[in-house]
Amino acid sequence: MNSEKHHSPKRVYPEMPLIGVGAVVQMDNKILLIQRANEPGRGLWSIPGGLLEVGETLKEAAKREVEEETGIPVEIGELIDVVENIIMDEDGRVKFHYVLIDFRAKPLSEKTEIKPSSEVLEARWFTPEEIKNIPLTRTAKLLLKKIGIQL
Repeated sequence: MNSEKHHSPKRVYPEMPLIGVGAVVQMDNKILLIQRANEPGRGLWSIPGGLLEVGETLKEAAKREVEEETGIPVEIGELIDVVENIIMDEDGRVKFHYVLIDFRAKPLSEKTEIKPSSEVLEARWFTPEEIKNIPLTRTAKLLLKKIGIQL
């Protein structure tokens, strides 16, 4: 870890929009999802991802975040979408503002044993049918629909 990481941007009531990256990791007929441990969306299921660090490419950041959160090395593929997530508080102030850049990805090997990090409550492989029965973040729903998963 580089020492610059101590200057991480303020996530709640940020001074500027933050850039997040994520990956829809698919293997066979399953998708890798994480249960968020932090706001926004604590307790909801989403794709693995996190903030872009200075000096990283978008794909490097997406690869790093998937591996950090799930323990699964991946190859990042094409861009799926760029979405905004802006959440206001009761007083109309911007509490969260993310620009989310999401890619397709696949595991580098058949070894798909998940080792969730402390940043996530849980990480699991889901079939599209199983995904219909779990609480997803709004942005994860939009993304999964975009790649053709019926929710």
